Amino acid sequence: MTSDPFEAFKMAQREAWKSFAPLAQITTPTAAKLVHFAGVRPGQRVLDVGCGTGVVAITARRAGAVVTGLDLTPELLAVAKENAAIAEVDDIAWKKGDVESLPFRDGEFDVVLSQFAHMFAPRPEIAIKEMLRVLKRGGTIAFHTWPPELMFGRMFALVAQYMPPPPDPKPAPPGQWGDPNVVLQRLGNFVRDVTFDRGVQTAPALSPQHYRRMMEQSGGPIVRLLQSLKDDPARMAEFRRAYEGIVAQYFDRNVVHQDFLMTRAIKA
Repeated sequence: MTSDPFEAFKMAQREAWKSFAPLAQITTPTAAKLVHFAGVRPGQRVLDVGCGTGVVAITARRAGAVVTGLDLTPELLAVAKENAAIAEVDDIAWKKGDVESLPFRDGEFDVVLSQFAHMFAPRPEIAIKEMLRVLKRGGTIAFHTWPPELMFGRMFALVAQYMPPPPDPKPAPPGQWGDPNVVLQRLGNFVRDVTFDRGVQTAPALSPQHYRRMMEQSGGPIVRLLQSLKDDPARMAEFRRAYEGIVAQYFDRNVVHQDFLMTRAIKA
């Protein structure tokens, strides 16, 4: 059995994302958009890939689906279980796992969802192959991703400029998943009826600086970057100025607005 060449990368991701829970409130309205966009119906078997604190999984369960949530980070799964208990939907199955090696049978699910999650897998071709493998023929795959030309996509590019160069093999940039042409290429002939749409996520913030500080505390890529810059205050200050400059372009009346890409397809 060969070892995963991205094991260290995934361990770093798991560590960085464990503080994500405070941001879950921002992603809660978009979770409802994803469940509606996917057309989730009562009785369907639904998998939420990269479920985090469970906002998509719980929304799907409240729509009547039979739901499984999977995430790489145990700390987030613990919060998801708490959220499910509060929502009185204790029958969701929560599993620790990796999108590149899903612990499920072929064709086990009617719907596979991912909200801003599978895009962080280092090998997109393996992640999408696994998501489609566990989806039944005629089932629906739907996900939200960040376009590379907009705020989060630009943030990913900025972070990459300040992070130490990753060793080979290099993980794919997450922002690529926000390009419809790339999505079509990765889905290939395995699906039909691909549909794209756009949604808007909003986040209240008193200033771009407040938003930046919130992301430093809970946004996985920023958390990782600040750890790497902790001994270089000048470079950290430079990054912060650049990041605030990007956020300011999407900030209006104490709200940060960010468009995202919605993708839906049927497994052929």
